[in-house]
Amino acid sequence: MHRTCDLRYMRYFTAVAEELNFRRAAERLRVAQPAISRAIRELENDLDTRLLERSNRRVELTDAGQVFLEGCRRVAGEIEALIEDTVRARDGEIGHVRIGYTDFAINGALPAVLQDFRARFPEVSVDLVHMVTATQLDALRRGEIEVGFVTGPIAEPGLERLVVQNEQLVVVLPEAHPLARLPAVPLAKLAGEPFVTGQAAHWQHFLSHMVRICHGAGFEPRIVQEAYNSEGIFGLVAANMGVSLHVEGAHNHIRRGVAIRPLSDCDERVPTEAIWRADKPSTARERFIETVAGWPALQRDRTTHPAAGLAAPASLDDHGERRD
Repeated sequence: MHRTCDLRYMRYFTAVAEELNFRRAAERLRVAQPAISRAIRELENDLDTRLLERSNRRVELTDAGQVFLEGCRRVAGEIEALIEDTVRARDGEIGHVRIGYTDFAINGALPAVLQDFRARFPEVSVDLVHMVTATQLDALRRGEIEVGFVTGPIAEPGLERLVVQNEQLVVVLPEAHPLARLPAVPLAKLAGEPFVTGQAAHWQHFLSHMVRICHGAGFEPRIVQEAYNSEGIFGLVAANMGVSLHVEGAHNHIRRGVAIRPLSDCDERVPTEAIWRADKPSTARERFIETVAGWPALQRDRTTHPAAGLAAPASLDDHGERRD
């Protein structure tokens, strides 16, 4: 029965069945007519059934031949689709990308990057997983994610990286805190204040920035509470448990009970980097990285043509709340 699965035999039979003439089928396929006649006989012998009724004047399909023709057309269509999908996968138009991200990334550039990528490659599925930086590094080593958005800088052999955003630091205060009355807060004013931070075991990459700049201002931050994520930090600040340093993407958290102020005397910035393994390429991943690399230019285009991109961000009042 192996010849019934031979694509060449299927092509021969389809041409004869559609032309209902062996000579025209041979001309269409540019194959010698005896070769086609022999192939049809072998198919019928393998199937133990007649596919065509032949006479000196005409060729007709039998009922079995009609069923076999429909199957041949279906197989041909599936093969064409398979070839097309294979080419599109080669070109990165279809596929899958698994991405890790931090709080800073999802409140910063990442949503716009994802919107651009999905507009360009709608048939590449994207799987997003929230992870702190240290967990993303482990997941990249194990091949569990293909791209990570982490708090940098990251200098690790075998990883490539691209800075996605550089955010200024801000102070997050309880709404009624005396420093909330200031338009900007000197960093030294936070000396002696109780601090709320992310958990040291998970937020060490950001905390290294925070501790270093506090030392530069002449004090050691007194950490009294830890939370797993930014939402927890803001909740604890709103509960008047302490103050916190965060990146400027904190403005994208609409949280009652907190005030967000810039630091008046600190130019430090905290980078978010896209990172990936150099030794595990995939075309879909490369297309995503190309989108990340082109994102700042796309943002400039949006400024010129706002209707083509994201809506302008909502403004915030002095307490970091949305002002429509």
